[in-house]
Amino acid sequence: MPQVETQQYLEVYSSAELSVFQLPVLNDNYIFILRDKLKLLTAVIDPAEAGCVEDFLDEKAWTLDFIFNTHHHLDHIGGNINLKKRYHCPVYTSQYDRSRISTSDFGVEEGDVLNFGAQTLEVISTPGHTLGHIVYFLPRHQLLFCGDTVFVMGCGRLFEGDAQMMWESLEKILKLPASTRIFCAHEYTLANARFALRVGRLPDSFGPYLEVLQNKRMAFIPTVPTTLAEEKLYNPFLKAADSQWAAAIGLPEKPAAEVFATLRRRKDLDI
Repeated sequence: MPQVETQQYLEVYSSAELSVFQLPVLNDNYIFILRDKLKLLTAVIDPAEAGCVEDFLDEKAWTLDFIFNTHHHLDHIGGNINLKKRYHCPVYTSQYDRSRISTSDFGVEEGDVLNFGAQTLEVISTPGHTLGHIVYFLPRHQLLFCGDTVFVMGCGRLFEGDAQMMWESLEKILKLPASTRIFCAHEYTLANARFALRVGRLPDSFGPYLEVLQNKRMAFIPTVPTTLAEEKLYNPFLKAADSQWAAAIGLPEKPAAEVFATLRRRKDLDI
């Protein structure tokens, strides 16, 4: 059964200036649509497929003004060609991925700031899952669109980068405000929770937190977005620099990147 079966879309963030809509697609992906209410502009982040985005826009009678990609994997760019063809909108990717994403119009790098209507998106480079991975942070609203860098209680596999690289990327995210809402691109939560339980040493509040997440999934409600505050409490990969926690799971006096590497290997082996 698909992990993201739910209604066609959900509005998962709303303010006087901005709305964020979440579209389930494929087996466990999420596509995010951003609507600037002040300038009446629309952007999509990581369109895995075009059809559901077009259906959504047709229902709203909106056009598409921007496409933002976090990395080059097909389940994040699969809709680029058809959406760009229909709406003639620019595609933003990392500079590294310009040669790997044929639809890319603009390459961006760490520290770049993009204007989307009345909103700004700060580009943060987060190599590890892939070498060209980037994330987009909206500081005014404290929203992070992180692709496959962070998941609820998890992180991306190291397909191209190494553990040191990925840990340094996670450290950048850890420096954001604790209230940051994290919009990750996959529904991996319950599998990640099982791993977190096996690793152990989670706070007492984890039980009620997990029950809420399980109830959501039973009702096919997404567990995304999460918050950085929640991830600091429950995500084992973000605890790698905590020496007491590392010692408690049998990794005493190890550098954070080494603790992270060990956790990532354990998760890859699912033991």
